[in-house]
Amino acid sequence: MPWDEPLRNPRTLSSDTQRIFVTDLEKTHGRRLRRFLSSRVRIGADVSDLVQEVFLRLLRVERHEAIRNPQAYLYTVASHVLSQHTLRSAATDEALRFSNLLADLRGSLDSDPAAEVETAQLFEDLGRDLERHAPRAYATLVLHRYHGLELKEIAPRLGVSYNMVKRYLAQALTFCQQRLAEME
Repeated sequence: MPWDEPLRNPRTLSSDTQRIFVTDLEKTHGRRLRRFLSSRVRIGADVSDLVQEVFLRLLRVERHEAIRNPQAYLYTVASHVLSQHTLRSAATDEALRFSNLLADLRGSLDSDPAAEVETAQLFEDLGRDLERHAPRAYATLVLHRYHGLELKEIAPRLGVSYNMVKRYLAQALTFCQQRLAEME
């Protein structure tokens, strides 16, 4: 090493090689990755976000030189990003359906006090069943719907990850939807 060459931080070297690695992957497989993701999502606008998330995750890989097959690794990461996106979408769809159902029930209650009492009892029974069946899913639903907490605020309260909170919410909404369908 020449004495007049400036010393470089090893972390900077690693960061530079990571960027080069990811840039090369994007140039080589970017188009195919976009097609892969677009064929698997309902909303085309989500594809750009998913691609960005894939490459951001690749930038976080510390030892990219240990990856034997970069293309396979790229698609593995993309599959994980896609499955998380699908879970998030399903939870959002369930939440919307459940919210619409609640709004319909509340709208029909305005005119009939007897129906209001019956619906309150139904929700109470539903809550007890959910609490017995899945206590954390119940806690997530209560904290989110009744206390107005964001999912990211619920995660530390329950001592779980953000993704786990999303799963609990999806589980709670699915449970409620199934029970309500059984009651009809």
